[in-house]
Amino acid sequence: MAPVHILTERRGDVLVVTLNRPDRLNAAPPAMFEEIAGALRDLDGARAVLVQGAGRAFCSGADVAGGALAAADPREATFAALTDSYNPTLALIADLAVPVVSAVRGPAAGIGCSLALAADFCVASDTAYFLQAFVNIGLVPDGGASWMLPRLIGKARAAEMMMLGERVFAAKALEWGMIHKIAADAVLDHEAFALAERLAAGPTLALAAIRRQLHAGYESDYAAAMAREADNQRAMRGTADAVEGGRAFLEKRTPAFKGE
Repeated sequence: MAPVHILTERRGDVLVVTLNRPDRLNAAPPAMFEEIAGALRDLDGARAVLVQGAGRAFCSGADVAGGALAAADPREATFAALTDSYNPTLALIADLAVPVVSAVRGPAAGIGCSLALAADFCVASDTAYFLQAFVNIGLVPDGGASWMLPRLIGKARAAEMMMLGERVFAAKALEWGMIHKIAADAVLDHEAFALAERLAAGPTLALAAIRRQLHAGYESDYAAAMAREADNQRAMRGTADAVEGGRAFLEKRTPAFKGE
């Protein structure tokens, strides 16, 4: 079945996933995240992913205006949406074998904030802001925000976001180390795609191993991290890309990685 809430496009080696509910600022019903997961399970050789939003927003949060989240028992409906749709998609992004870039203009709020920051690189427009507004309606952050934000920006700043429920605009997000870079709104799409394209041209197996090392490093002690690096380095030494990289270095040329 064709996706209803997203658009997908293959541009060279980059899979572009566009949240496509611009009239709702790309508010995300559970089905949208299920469609994102479906697209990511079928990379079909893509070597990087770009996630963006149609129109003037990245994602204004979960869509609570209708469907399952407006059910008679909102407690169970919300729990089911998180455990069955939102959380599995974010976990899939974390385990993906290729790099992920997000392009954020306008709001990245709630589950949209979690989606934007789940990427390896978040490129934000000068119109972008990040928001954890749950406290303003008597709820708590979800989508892994309480795990992600303290690791990205520290406990004090994470507490500011989650307990005060105020917007963090792009300039502050960059200062805090939450995002990779800021681009003028007019060139955001170009800048984010160029970064995804650069990653897609890289040594895919090594990039996948780097992603795993970064995620595992959140929980590993120093010795375990070094042991994991040694195992991965041994594996990467056997790849065609490592051979090509070594040759290119000696021949003083740009390597032509194949992701093998």
